[in-house]
Amino acid sequence: MSETRTDPTGIPLIDAEEDLAPTPAVAAARRSLLAHPAFLLLAIVLASLNMRAALAGVSPLMGEISDHFGLGAAASSLVTTIPLVFMGLGSIVAPRLARRWGTEAALCGALVLLAGGILLRVAPPVAALFVGCALVGTAIALLNVLMPGLVKRDFPDRAAGMTALYSTTLILGATGSAASAVPLENALGGWQGSLASWSLLAVLATAVWIPQAVTARRGTPHGAAASVAKHPAGDGPKLSRSPLAWQVTLLMGTQSLIAYVCIAWMPTVFTDHGMSKSEAGVVYAFYTLVQMAGSFVVPMLAGRLRDQRLLAVVVVAVMSAGVTGLLVAPVAGAWVWATLMGVAQGGMLGLALTLMVLRTRDAHTAARLSGMAQTGGYLLASVGPFAIGAVHQVTGDWTLPIALLLVACAALVFLGLGAGRNRKI
Repeated sequence: MSETRTDPTGIPLIDAEEDLAPTPAVAAARRSLLAHPAFLLLAIVLASLNMRAALAGVSPLMGEISDHFGLGAAASSLVTTIPLVFMGLGSIVAPRLARRWGTEAALCGALVLLAGGILLRVAPPVAALFVGCALVGTAIALLNVLMPGLVKRDFPDRAAGMTALYSTTLILGATGSAASAVPLENALGGWQGSLASWSLLAVLATAVWIPQAVTARRGTPHGAAASVAKHPAGDGPKLSRSPLAWQVTLLMGTQSLIAYVCIAWMPTVFTDHGMSKSEAGVVYAFYTLVQMAGSFVVPMLAGRLRDQRLLAVVVVAVMSAGVTGLLVAPVAGAWVWATLMGVAQGGMLGLALTLMVLRTRDAHTAARLSGMAQTGGYLLASVGPFAIGAVHQVTGDWTLPIALLLVACAALVFLGLGAGRNRKI
């Protein structure tokens, strides 16, 4: 009787003569193919498409969702607030999961969780809607946090370019989801079909990540085990004591706050100043679309510079110009303001993600900084839409709320001057 063999993870292997398994050379070649950078690139693109699509498709259907469950305005706001809160809370555990199971396996698990959360949101009980929102937010948090560390580890010489790719793909997924939400609702017979359809994208991404996770666990060049083992829990610099880490965190949080305020209130600002609802929707969709330009160009420029302070100031200046225009003449120059704010918003997101990579010395620290920045960032962002809405309700117009966005832009200048310095954590 042949002796039982095991692979490096301890899983028993059946003898080759018994199941006609491939020879070791063939098996190694297959694993090498699955670990090829091109295949990993495809996996990253598919994961990135899922990082906002499940959220962006909700807003156009909010009226139908509220009517179906009989939700008031406050309860309806939870559909967008809950994912943001859990995007912050879920970021805390992401580095620990990567250390325990490996980055690829954690990403794969996040995509499975995302698919489950998307489907749960359309289940009959109203409680399932909110639990599904929490699962979606948690899954996206894991994807958000783990991606910078993965890029730092597997593409160290092309980190800025890869960050540009996945941040642009992220926005593409959000734009596609928002644009297709209503057509999918009409084609599939209701809002449930429209929301549930995005689980297919998560399932497709999972199918591509499963081989990556298996290959990584077997110790191929892209495996996480080796890199994670070098950094046991608690190892590395104390991020909470690093001013640079806090500057990156607050930069991420402030730009996220502005972004989610625009997501929540930009169309309303236009309609309250006399624009038709349909045109406001088109302008907002355009604002989302042009973010791809900034999210691609700014990280590429950041990667070519040793110091990103001037770049940060220029991007914030463009954003401030758009916000000022929105304050002074919201309808007359709507397309111009949407262009300026969209390009700048995409650029700030790309810059924040790139700085998580550029300001760290290794993949482990990049993942930890990503966790810190996105935990604080999304918790801060979750306050923005509610706070701006409350100020608008008290004042009765949009002057003070939009002026507060200019204050946030001023804060971004100082944070960019700190986080953009050529230093490492």
